[in-house]
Amino acid sequence: DYCNSAYTGITQKNLQKLQKIQNNAVRFIFNLKGKKKWTSISPYLKKLHFLPVVYRIEFKVALLVFKCINNLAPRYLMDLIAVREPKKISLRLDNDFFLLKIPNPASFTRTEGSFCYNGPKVWNSLPYEIRSLAEVETFKKSLK
Repeated sequence: DYCNSAYTGITQKNLQKLQKIQNNAVRFIFNLKGKKKWTSISPYLKKLHFLPVVYRIEFKVALLVFKCINNLAPRYLMDLIAVREPKKISLRLDNDFFLLKIPNPASFTRTEGSFCYNGPKVWNSLPYEIRSLAEVETFKKSLK
């Protein structure tokens, strides 16, 4: 569980390997052998309160951004994100003050895995009702 947000930008092949490891761990915990081996793993993941690897990574990134916005994270992380400035002249009403500025990706590859790029991207994809929460525990429950 430690440092799941470091897996952002990981290849699909490696994500599948991590998911297989998680699935095999769940099968071991619930002793799913033989014919039970082919049963769906999803209900067992829910019993253990596990999220699939892809969603766990997004959960951790969103939680880290939440902590940055609410001054609960280290300064070096808080400096990597910035709140988006609403446009002064716009044809539409722009009241969403909880969106973050997504920097332009650099010309080198793997930029999308960096926290300063991926954090705001994940954050902005969350519904407004979740982004506007103020308590950490409420935010965690809403994400799951």
